[in-house]
Amino acid sequence: MKNILRNPGNFKCSIMKLIKTILCVLLLIEAGLTRVQSQTVTDADGNVYNTVTLGTQVWMAGNLKTTKYNDNSAIPLVTDPTTWAGLSTPGYCWYNNDGATYKDTYGALYNWFAVNTGKLCPTGWRVPTYDEWTVLTGYLTNNGYGYGGSGNDIGKSMASKTGWTTYNLAGTVGNDQVSNNSSGFTAFPAGNRNLNGVFELSGNQTFWWSSTPYSPTYSYLQYLSYDSYYCNWARTDMPVGYSVRCLKDISTDITNPATSILEIYPNPVSGILNIDYQDENFESVIILNSQGVFLAKEKAITPSQKLDFSKYSSGLYILEFIKASGEIRRVKVIRN
Repeated sequence: MKNILRNPGNFKCSIMKLIKTILCVLLLIEAGLTRVQSQTVTDADGNVYNTVTLGTQVWMAGNLKTTKYNDNSAIPLVTDPTTWAGLSTPGYCWYNNDGATYKDTYGALYNWFAVNTGKLCPTGWRVPTYDEWTVLTGYLTNNGYGYGGSGNDIGKSMASKTGWTTYNLAGTVGNDQVSNNSSGFTAFPAGNRNLNGVFELSGNQTFWWSSTPYSPTYSYLQYLSYDSYYCNWARTDMPVGYSVRCLKDISTDITNPATSILEIYPNPVSGILNIDYQDENFESVIILNSQGVFLAKEKAITPSQKLDFSKYSSGLYILEFIKASGEIRRVKVIRN
């Protein structure tokens, strides 16, 4: 204290250091609070989900279990197997029609018609496209997820540590290793509801819809199975009931066409949209509507190509340009 009193400069310096320390602590607290807040998302029913960031993507760390669309309208609950089998409109259910037992862990089962509304996930989130699922599995593979960091058994890195049958994913048989959920994706074996309205495969497999149709009656999906190390893709009938994992819609990270090294014109467009890739190397371009619903996929043709927008109605669209590395560039396009 005597030294400080003899030298007022020392006192002033000490006060400034104290103020800086307090400010740093407050900033760290604020950052921590922001980080905690960003780790959850809430659906229209008030269900809260943790999230997991994998590469450039942010995923829900649990299956969707909402009974309402993001506009608060109700999704039809269908319990009768015959009614379910004949659906060509949206519907959902709980496994074995037992929400009390299965909701919290497994989430709900939805048909693809519910997925295709574009309103199933919370606002700012959406059902991923086939290519976005591929980006996830590619990231997990290339970054050494899976048992022992090999990256060639990523199913184990995605599967929950409990709930699976005692073969492969959740137990040890011979040299097979238990699932480790090292990715944080936390996939429980939720099973499905088949075309006949019958519930099956709980404990053995889990399936997730993509928003990408394969044909007028089939769509792409991803699945994990108790007897496989991998996250597999398949095509299936749209009336089947599967789980949904929502992906954060980063359309707020849309490239401004005026400043992008992708040259896109005219924008707004009423007919042919021209794309000049310049030095960019993309594999594909996907057209989504403003709600993130898949409309079309084209192979990227360098150095330039044309897309016909005359067949689309007026409104906002998003182009996703995807590289082999999994990097995605998004551009907003207005259809007059």
